[in-house]
Amino acid sequence: MSFDLAARLAARRAENLYRQRPLLESPQGPEVVVDGQPLLAFCNNDYLGLANHPQVIEAWRAGASRWGVGGGASHLVIGHSTPHHELEEALADLTGRPRALLFTTGYMANLGAVTALVGQGDTVLEDRLNHASLLDAGLLSGARFNRYLHNDAASLANRLEKATGNTLVVTDGVFSMDGDIADLPALAREAKAKGAWLMVDDAHGFGPLGANGGGIVEHFGLSQEDVPVLVGTLGKAFGTAGAFVAGSEELIESLIQFARPYIYTTSQPPALACATLKSLELLRSEHWRREHLNILIRQFRQGAEQIGLELMDSFTPIQPIMIGDAGRAVRLSQMLRERGLMVTAIRPPTVPAGSARLRVTLTAAHSEAQVQLLLNGLADCFAQLGPEPSHA
Repeated sequence: MSFDLAARLAARRAENLYRQRPLLESPQGPEVVVDGQPLLAFCNNDYLGLANHPQVIEAWRAGASRWGVGGGASHLVIGHSTPHHELEEALADLTGRPRALLFTTGYMANLGAVTALVGQGDTVLEDRLNHASLLDAGLLSGARFNRYLHNDAASLANRLEKATGNTLVVTDGVFSMDGDIADLPALAREAKAKGAWLMVDDAHGFGPLGANGGGIVEHFGLSQEDVPVLVGTLGKAFGTAGAFVAGSEELIESLIQFARPYIYTTSQPPALACATLKSLELLRSEHWRREHLNILIRQFRQGAEQIGLELMDSFTPIQPIMIGDAGRAVRLSQMLRERGLMVTAIRPPTVPAGSARLRVTLTAAHSEAQVQLLLNGLADCFAQLGPEPSHA
């Protein structure tokens, strides 16, 4: 018996689902060089334009001079440095919670939180369109795992009726492929009515959403009682890397004791925490970044609707254009690239079959003129490709 990897790869190519890594040969930003080609990019998650910010770079450089490069050990051994601690305190302050805990990646934060809180005999209920890391965490927890209909509080209530043991309801804050936001007030009501905890992964909400960039919980004015477990990542709007969980004293202490991805991983470089402290300061003080981003989102949606593109119900920086057929989505992405525009085609299994799309992401570093260039390119490419052939 042997693994027939060649056949699996050939099948993926035949289905227009084969993925290749573009090689970025410049820093993140609107204007990049990819595989040797200068492009105007609309596909990164650097929503506030901080990934290449001079002050953030300088904070990292100064942090490395003072604290060295490597974390050296896990947090529980001797890897928990002063910058890590200061960043946790600043993130707790941002979220208005007693404590926050740093993780090396968002995937690990989700895995750590879910598997530390529930196990055999318990229940995890998740939105059908949750990020892969949340779905994997639910499956790996050993708890009874069920998915409710997307953003549907009635569907959640129905599944809560059948839940056993400690019950954790898990949702994305901003759904990464559709750009819509969770109906947190309704989900929180249903969870609280049944004594369940609500966990929100607000990876794409921190920065763009909320009056001070505090994300979806701030956007809706909800409390820690409504959303006991709040997860955020630092590699998107913060422009650096890593993730955190914010919550009560008891929650954070429990994660330190029981979250295996936290316990058994070397801490992130302390200088990275120094850089994130600076980006957090900019995120909170430079409100113009959010305001400019919202202007670009409105500009893009109005322009796309005039062209006749099928958008999704999103007021966030994630603006998907529905295509349907994976091959057609790839062709449109290639045509845009020939015009110097980089927009990624998202295909199954990342999204459901038949819902391939172009995923446009806007950032505060883009200009209105650059968004207009994208709209012009989209109009040209859709006109050239023509209507989708009928399957009747």
